[in-house]
Amino acid sequence: MERHDTAGHSHGVTADADRRWLGTALALITVFMAAEVVVGIAARSLALLSDAAHMLTDAVSIVLALLAMRLSARPARGGFTYGLKRAEILSAQANGLTLLLLGAWLAYEAIRRLIDPPDVEGGLMLATALAGIAVNLAATWCLSKANRSSLNVEGAYQHILNDLFAFIGTAVAALVVVLTGFARADAIATLVVVALMVRAGYGLVRDSGRIFLEAAPAGLDPDAIGDELAARPDVVEIHDLHLWTITSGEPALSAHVLVTPDADCHAVRRDLEHVLRDHHTLTHTTLQLDHTPDTPHRDTTHGPAHRPEPHEH
Repeated sequence: MERHDTAGHSHGVTADADRRWLGTALALITVFMAAEVVVGIAARSLALLSDAAHMLTDAVSIVLALLAMRLSARPARGGFTYGLKRAEILSAQANGLTLLLLGAWLAYEAIRRLIDPPDVEGGLMLATALAGIAVNLAATWCLSKANRSSLNVEGAYQHILNDLFAFIGTAVAALVVVLTGFARADAIATLVVVALMVRAGYGLVRDSGRIFLEAAPAGLDPDAIGDELAARPDVVEIHDLHLWTITSGEPALSAHVLVTPDADCHAVRRDLEHVLRDHHTLTHTTLQLDHTPDTPHRDTTHGPAHRPEPHEH
């Protein structure tokens, strides 16, 4: 007996609303990025040019997020039995990788400028950085209104948030240059931003990698869930239990359940689904139930089996 529960998931924010917020943020970033490149070249500021490069990756990350949202909304068909839901996870991983690669390049340039600092126009740098803070605050606010439980949206959000930190660092460095003439402040600010970029990029690559490797979702222990199911009435054994994430916010579980010879399979299945849904928020489940034979069951599975603990009388 097999049951597939494909209940829909609602995050309280519609996909259309998400696309509007992301589109607004994209427009803000694209316009300001073009202006910042011009000013960064004129001011000979690596911090400003690094901010502009980061804003380019911000724009790309939002475009990827919008494209992934459209792909993931397509219905399942043909060989894609889950549809294209993991397009969002691909987008999140791409965002994480670009943060890491851009961070490596900026770290190299910053170290080079620490050794041989060029002249920096602190006034232009400060004015542009303050404008950048305002633009990124608006863009960050837009993305915070979207559904951040999606790793795809979270990837774009992390790009924008790190860019906001970058502009704050650039503004501080520019103020130091204006007040003291210490040109190395520009490179030091860049290195601080690089550290933030590496932290965010690593988190995105790690979380998307767990999904691609079919790891159990964070906070859900397959062994504990298997033991809990095995302890339910009429359950003899749970094995071939698999727990993974289809896409952000959509965990799934499958298992083979052996029940006592006289048990009502329908009732046992409903009880197990109730436990999975109410105790672990697992609604996408596939449970195969079989009665145990009269002879003891010989375990031929590849995974660990979960059996009820013996009771003392």
